[in-house]
Amino acid sequence: MDGIPKVSWKSAAIWLTRAIAILLIAGSLLSTTDLNQWWIRIWDFPRIQILVAMIASALVLWFLDLAWRPWLPLALAAIGIWQMYRIYPYTSLAATEVGRALPGQVNDDTCFTLLTLNVLQTNRAYERTVNLIRQVDPDVLLLTETDRGWAEAMAPLLENYPGQVHRPLDNTYGIMFATKLPMSEAAIRDLAQKDTPSVVATLEIGDQRFRLIGLHPRPPKPNQDTEERDAEIIVAARQSRDVGLPVLAIGDFNDVAWSDTTRLFKDIGGFLDLRIGRGIYATFPADMVWLGWPLDHLFATEEFLFESMSIGDAVGSDHRPVIARLCLDPASARGRNKHAKDPSAEDEAQANEVMKEFEADTAKDRVEGEAG
Repeated sequence: MDGIPKVSWKSAAIWLTRAIAILLIAGSLLSTTDLNQWWIRIWDFPRIQILVAMIASALVLWFLDLAWRPWLPLALAAIGIWQMYRIYPYTSLAATEVGRALPGQVNDDTCFTLLTLNVLQTNRAYERTVNLIRQVDPDVLLLTETDRGWAEAMAPLLENYPGQVHRPLDNTYGIMFATKLPMSEAAIRDLAQKDTPSVVATLEIGDQRFRLIGLHPRPPKPNQDTEERDAEIIVAARQSRDVGLPVLAIGDFNDVAWSDTTRLFKDIGGFLDLRIGRGIYATFPADMVWLGWPLDHLFATEEFLFESMSIGDAVGSDHRPVIARLCLDPASARGRNKHAKDPSAEDEAQANEVMKEFEADTAKDRVEGEAG
């Protein structure tokens, strides 16, 4: 035992911090690639947490690690600045994209309330969600991860909603949509992957129509990369662009607001993000939204203004609800909102590549299934 060198706590802390720093740098660099492996794409999510960890690691290494100073702290600082750049649009320092509908400036007949929530299929505290819906009294309601139990629990409450389309499933991808607005051309479709449904519906407010798309693609996790998720998001964006109506896209995208896939969704679909210039509006995890991720989204084309947007209290799910009041006022909105530019040739090329990778992955799975 006497021949084994003793390691001081300071030395151990330095080596541990070095390992953490290298991991943070490597993960951040991997997230800049177009690779779809789940263990790479999960680095898109916790950018705030990564930034905090980078700052803490850089300070420890700067003051304690004389051997590796200044190179590792400087590398952390450089990557940290890039992480800040990705998060910056979701701070109050950035310019907003969507204008606020001020009192007296819009007709109340053009405004409606919206609520979207991933209920967590295993969450059986139905009454908490029922109370939330009663309190908010939304005109448009989207619930995801709904199975037969959730459909039965929500049925009495939804009797007040003339327009409804549902597909409850026990695979955590069930979906329920209900609205008090006049509804037509409503359908539930598998845009990319079987038994991963999305909602598409045309709604009316006043004398105007708009299209609503509700999404809940599958997340990156072990044995599940992001080809299907990204393809579903791109298909939804292209359908939004081609519909010839104002569009709202809502739901749990299982993707964060600052990812390249979400940016491409916005560019292809001509969407604006209400959160830009206002805040992160994190919804997951429900018990730590102060340092969480914005997984649940609300995107709008430039014909909409908004009166309010908030994240509701936890109701037993691992997500919190998104609650918003919007106004469809094209004449006023187009003069106040940021103009959504047409997608560039590079955007189209990236979208085509997403679809090509999805088709190749689907063909591979089909061959493997037939062989099995």
